[in-house]
Amino acid sequence: MRTRVLVLGAGFGGLELSTMLSEAFGDAIDVVLVDKGESFVFGFSKLDVMFGRHSAAHAHHAYRDLVHPGVRFVRTHVRAIDPSAKRAITDHGTFESDILVVALGADLDPSATPGLVEGGHEFYTVAGAEALRHVVPSFERGAAIVGVTGRTFKCPPAPSETALLLHDHLVARGVRGATEISVVMPFGRPIPPSPETSDAILEAFAERGIRFIPDRLVVSLDPARRVAVLDDGSELPYGLFLGVPHHHAPAVVADSGLLEGAWIGVDKQTLATRFPGVYAVGDVNGVGTPKAGVFAEGAAQRVAHAIIAQITGGQEPAPYNGAGSCYVEFGGHRVGRVDVQFLAGPRPTGRYQAPSEALVAEKLEFGASRIRRWFGRNWSPAP
Repeated sequence: MRTRVLVLGAGFGGLELSTMLSEAFGDAIDVVLVDKGESFVFGFSKLDVMFGRHSAAHAHHAYRDLVHPGVRFVRTHVRAIDPSAKRAITDHGTFESDILVVALGADLDPSATPGLVEGGHEFYTVAGAEALRHVVPSFERGAAIVGVTGRTFKCPPAPSETALLLHDHLVARGVRGATEISVVMPFGRPIPPSPETSDAILEAFAERGIRFIPDRLVVSLDPARRVAVLDDGSELPYGLFLGVPHHHAPAVVADSGLLEGAWIGVDKQTLATRFPGVYAVGDVNGVGTPKAGVFAEGAAQRVAHAIIAQITGGQEPAPYNGAGSCYVEFGGHRVGRVDVQFLAGPRPTGRYQAPSEALVAEKLEFGASRIRRWFGRNWSPAP
């Protein structure tokens, strides 16, 4: 009988896991990959859409194009998860499994910050980025704020990248001198594990006149007065507010009994939950790495190797080390990179690579290679 693997969520983690199992077993395994969406979108593509580098349509990769032996994609909403039985109830029916992998990501909640929906904009969804594509060009004077509203959020470099790209956009339109840009973040430095990367970003901010406000959160907006209220009670006036909304575990995960605190509890070395045969990868778990696609991909690889070893009687893979590389947009068509490890030593460490043309090409290939691997077609993130 074929091993049944149920994968909930088709982001970085779900796509990489199902691809690896297909490569290992082909039709000899029964993988069901479930997601409520119709397509996959890279996080960095949202900035490309927001600043008019390419269309929203170009950023979408339809799940209907997935063709992997042994893998069946089902587009449906997950309504309940029973980790004890390794079962999920969906609008498409009930799915039983021998191994359950939860990779449902983090849900975003702009309404959790009073005034954000009415008086600001979020850029962490494709819909938000596409809306801003038409808003940003009309911003000509006053203060722009890139503000984080919760302590946990996807892709920690993104607020800094957004500020640098906004600077370029305003310079190109000839209105930068009439504007101000501020970045509000809950960290003391833009990228805490890597002092070198943080220094490079802060130097770029200083060169461009971008104000960095550390160790602060935006707790509300007052749309009538056009001010952002920070967690120390101070206020910042704004003409354009670009917000990173609150992140939380999906409600169906919260109702499943899998959470330990705010996220799914897992063994840091194996990504296994306390329920036998149940794993959690990506943004939905609390393993201690940043919530970013590259870490979900690495976690999925470790889980896939464990499943392969279990089925074939092979050797248990090495422990998960929480390693990943993030590309950082510095503006001016310059891309840097930070390589970080979160679980391999007593504390997280990061190594910085300065912006270069080689890293621009490397980032493009990063996106193109994943689409070739997961969807079997050629694609370029470049316009």
